Amino acid sequence: MHILKCFILSFIVLSSIPSLAQDGDSTDFYYQIPDYPQGYDAGSVAARVVDGLGFRYYWATEGLTEGDLQFRPSEGARNVEETIDHIINLTQILANAVQEKSFDGVAYDEMTFAQKRELTLENIRVASEILKTSNAENLEKFDMIFSSGAEFPFWNLLNGPVADAINHVGQIITLRRTNGNPINQNISVLQGRVRG
Repeated sequence: MHILKCFILSFIVLSSIPSLAQDGDSTDFYYQIPDYPQGYDAGSVAARVVDGLGFRYYWATEGLTEGDLQFRPSEGARNVEETIDHIINLTQILANAVQEKSFDGVAYDEMTFAQKRELTLENIRVASEILKTSNAENLEKFDMIFSSGAEFPFWNLLNGPVADAINHVGQIITLRRTNGNPINQNISVLQGRVRG
């Protein structure tokens, strides 16, 4: 009887480990895109767009080298790390808006690349989780509010920071490929999965 209890307890603990890692470690959260909701509503559709950003960002930044981070296509253009810094701000604007907080900027100068990546993925995950439980009335409260006093509705959040972040993720993918370090070829952005 004691052995059976130990077996059952071990099974429960071990079977919960993957879900804990998925929920608790933002750097692995977007290894694949989360399953889509059962229905369509304002919050779930917005969350799906944000999850798409998370999945693309995860793979665009997975395995970047120091050489990739410093790669600049031409003088005057952002290098990869500067692009990542810009994306941090965009995702912080997103996370703050859905938490109904103002945006004052992100102090990322002292962060390592790994810390920047983790913060960005966590911003995306937090925003997605809030959006998944939101309705149209909630979205009307998710204004972008800047410390300067400027304020914009959720609509502008979608066509501004979210769309801009997706655009810059594409730039990272192109720049790392140009630098000789393409992303994993088994990624399916359509399915949000790694093939094979």
